[in-house]
Amino acid sequence: MKSHLAAMLTLSALATGAAGAQTSTANAPSNPERDRASILAMQGEYIVDFAFDETVLLQPGYERHPAMRSGGNETVIVVQDTPKKIVLQHILVDEKSGHVTKHWRQDWTYEAPNRFEFTADQTWTVRNLPAEQTQGAWTQCVFEVSDAPRYCGTGRWTYDNGVATWTSDPSWRPLPRREYTKRSDYNAISAINRHTITPGGWTHEQFNTKVLRKPDGTQVELVREFGFNDYQKTKDIDFKPAYAYWTATGDYWAKVRARWDGFLSKPPGLRLKTKIDGMAMIIPLFTQADRIQEGKKVSERDIDKVFKKWVEPAKRR
Repeated sequence: MKSHLAAMLTLSALATGAAGAQTSTANAPSNPERDRASILAMQGEYIVDFAFDETVLLQPGYERHPAMRSGGNETVIVVQDTPKKIVLQHILVDEKSGHVTKHWRQDWTYEAPNRFEFTADQTWTVRNLPAEQTQGAWTQCVFEVSDAPRYCGTGRWTYDNGVATWTSDPSWRPLPRREYTKRSDYNAISAINRHTITPGGWTHEQFNTKVLRKPDGTQVELVREFGFNDYQKTKDIDFKPAYAYWTATGDYWAKVRARWDGFLSKPPGLRLKTKIDGMAMIIPLFTQADRIQEGKKVSERDIDKVFKKWVEPAKRR
């Protein structure tokens, strides 16, 4: 699998043009401060377009599924900013109603010693990273709306022709939310992610392969998919409800993150006892956050009850 993903990445890199290859910064000394500025450039207010297209069919009889298009209004807030770690929280706002939805989160760690990986259904295993892989590199870890884990990837920022781009290595992730209720023919995605800072915002490209991982360890690759998320800065949307929500609930979500971190900061990792949609945790955690926003109290014990019921350590491999 890694061979065809690597080939796909190579072709994509070639598409940037020969001039880019002539001025490649891939082997240049790392510049963590410049990298930090690139990551922090993703904060701000955006109109976002999400597009996913199945491309290369890999199995006889497989029929390409319809392209998927969606979008939203999203602000990206800096939650943590230290020399070696940056945390960015995404929050959606409905333009008409002002309704707020806490969305995904991305954590960036410089020369991270380890990362979690999606190794089995509802299971994320923490793996130590070799120094040669992480030297000068940033590991991005992405989290669900409940701050449950999704995936991590490790790569270096490059600045060919002045364009800031980060490209990950291949890594596994579970089914995306857009297909939880629609697909049962695959159970994992192998993906390479690329983030680029643009004049009008930033983009997130996904080079995905949809895979059926079987209990005996064999894998069936069904189809490749290209995802393109386009974040365009805007001044036309009122994001005040998002900031009000985060001001009221930020401390609560910090406590939630700390509990997840207890499982994900060191081996072996965790297993979720929820269904794949994760709603058994999303609903109570969001309800608790709503109570906080209403001025009510949520105890440490209330949070612990949710985790005790639905999260357990992963089995050591």
